[in-house]
Amino acid sequence: MPFPVTTQGSQQTQPPQKHYGITSPISLAAPKETDCLLTQKLVETLKPFGVFEEEEELQRRILILGKLNNLVKEWIREISESKNLPQSVIENVGGKIFTFGSYRLGVHTKGADIDALCVAPRHVDRSDFFTSFYDKLKLQEEVKDLRAVEEAFVPVIKLCFDGIEIDILFARLALQTIPEDLDLRDDSLLKNLDIRCIRSLNGCRVTDEILHLVPNIDNFRLTLRAIKLWAKRHNIYSNILGFLGGVSWAMLVARTCQLYPNAIASTLVHKFFLVFSKWEWPNPVLLKQPEECNLNLPVWDPRVNPSDRYHLMPIITPAYPQQNSTYNVSVSTRMVMVEEFKQGLAITDEILLSKAEWSKLFEAPNFFQKYKHYIVLLASAPTEKQRLEWVGLVESKIRILVGSLEKNEFITLAHVNPQSFPAPKENDKEEFRTMWVIGLVFKKTENSENLSVDLTYDIQSFTDTVYRQAINSKMFEVDMKIAAMHVKRKQLHQLLPSHVLQKKKKHSTEGVKLTPLNDSSLDLSMDSDNSMSVPSPTSAMKTSPLNSSGSSQGRNSPAPAVTAASVTNIQATEVSLPQVNSSESSGGTSSESIPQTATQPAISSPPKPTVSRVVSSTRLVNPPPRPSGNAAAKIPNPIVGVKRTSSPHKEESPKKTKTEEEQLDTETSTTQSETIQTATSLLASQKTSSTDLSDIPALPANPIPVIKNSIKLRLNR
Repeated sequence: MPFPVTTQGSQQTQPPQKHYGITSPISLAAPKETDCLLTQKLVETLKPFGVFEEEEELQRRILILGKLNNLVKEWIREISESKNLPQSVIENVGGKIFTFGSYRLGVHTKGADIDALCVAPRHVDRSDFFTSFYDKLKLQEEVKDLRAVEEAFVPVIKLCFDGIEIDILFARLALQTIPEDLDLRDDSLLKNLDIRCIRSLNGCRVTDEILHLVPNIDNFRLTLRAIKLWAKRHNIYSNILGFLGGVSWAMLVARTCQLYPNAIASTLVHKFFLVFSKWEWPNPVLLKQPEECNLNLPVWDPRVNPSDRYHLMPIITPAYPQQNSTYNVSVSTRMVMVEEFKQGLAITDEILLSKAEWSKLFEAPNFFQKYKHYIVLLASAPTEKQRLEWVGLVESKIRILVGSLEKNEFITLAHVNPQSFPAPKENDKEEFRTMWVIGLVFKKTENSENLSVDLTYDIQSFTDTVYRQAINSKMFEVDMKIAAMHVKRKQLHQLLPSHVLQKKKKHSTEGVKLTPLNDSSLDLSMDSDNSMSVPSPTSAMKTSPLNSSGSSQGRNSPAPAVTAASVTNIQATEVSLPQVNSSESSGGTSSESIPQTATQPAISSPPKPTVSRVVSSTRLVNPPPRPSGNAAAKIPNPIVGVKRTSSPHKEESPKKTKTEEEQLDTETSTTQSETIQTATSLLASQKTSSTDLSDIPALPANPIPVIKNSIKLRLNR
């Protein structure tokens, strides 16, 4: 059953008797009166965002879970009778619904779904869950939108029960009966279980461990509500796209609570930013010392597993088998999150000094004014049902594209916005389209005047990976398409809903024009990109070169809505992009330093990887000079050093003065469509791709037409 909605109590006067975490606390200081006032202000600030659920709605959830729990017990009794178990066993056979995730932690928001686990005794099979229990749910009048996903990594039944969305996992324990007081944290329960049951149990076990490892659950909850809202508002809440998911944010907050066991929420929010803006990644965040249960399950251990040494931001789950919950984090996403931690620290410093209100922390920065260059990904399908499947697959692979882009020696950062948007329709064609936007930051290279970067290979590898998986999983339909295009900040208003672009200035009539496939020109307007103010914590940032004023020239063109070239199967995009200053804003910093106890013992530095990516399928366009010094992003991690050379030297143009503004000439050409008839020929062109680009060993034998669109941007300084 859930924990009640957080209310600030006065539980902070007595120091905790128990020692929490793997190090000593940083501070045992009790809260002052000003901390209590700030915490109350924090609660008032959070209320309008809907992070607290009304008591009536909470009771409704408890009632629904009670009905579901009774259905499970009834179903298990029926299964037991059908398998001729003794009556004495049937009467006490049990069965239970457990909850996990945000609901179990007590931090769910209004209208949030519930993650649940159905625990059954040993004589109930997984096949029973997906047949007879599914059929039983189908008969309930409160149940809508029932669907089973039996082949998922963690098999699940999804449904809407009386208006509340619920995901139900299944675990069969090696017990004859399921007692009411069963504690899933008991490691012995994992003995003799199949891997799917262990995965299903993991969510509950981790959630329960977190709650047992924090000094004060109410303070933990209120702090976590604030941090989750902040992360969502700042577009860094998404495990699938390489940021952090709910359980990872919960573990970071739990670690902060361990380090400041007597602090209340206002202090804990500030200390959260202090600790993790200064954390020495990739040192892992651990809530407890890992324990070995001799069950021979794979656990996160960089001493044993070489691949674990290359995780950039490890946050380790406290329940056996310990796993890194942030294996999707990339160089770019870590850079974005650390920068946000620094900004959060600067803002909470101001709040504690009464120079700002809590509302400033939750102001949403405008992602679409933050960068000068964007890659727009479009996924389209002929029906809404196909679109849902297609979008789910494409979204799960976007992190592969981000990882590929950031390996380019001239790209400092590739920041994907976790929000997706409906895309404009193409020529009133009946199809369903979804769009994602990736912001790009380019490195400034020395002694270079005219530079180009060719991203054909990166985008082609991404599209190949998505199509390969779709075809192998038999999900692919003929009109499912992916398109990618480069868009400047000024053209985004043609693609995005108006409410998304905050404080949008008047745009010129110059726009993005889509030309027929046999035309060799695609004009992107180059009106000046003036920096726009953003009503968010980013106002504390130093002006980034990507946001600085600069005028550009280009050919005038009409401004219809941007659309991608229509292709039957794959569309790959060749993008040649300019070099700009890559220095990012440094954000606010605090003079306070983290004691050594805040940082975990360092992992021994692994050897630098020797594997480098060789690009054979990339056509070099306007080759730039090789940059001097290390081209890798300045992040202390060995994997960052693996950068892929984009292009060799290009002749320099006469030098211009520093005061002269950048000129960007954009020209686009579409090469003749080429059809690749066999898997062998496509594999030949892709044989040098990195192993991280594919989840499927081989391409299908189906012929896949490929249309390459070349977008060339030339930077003249």
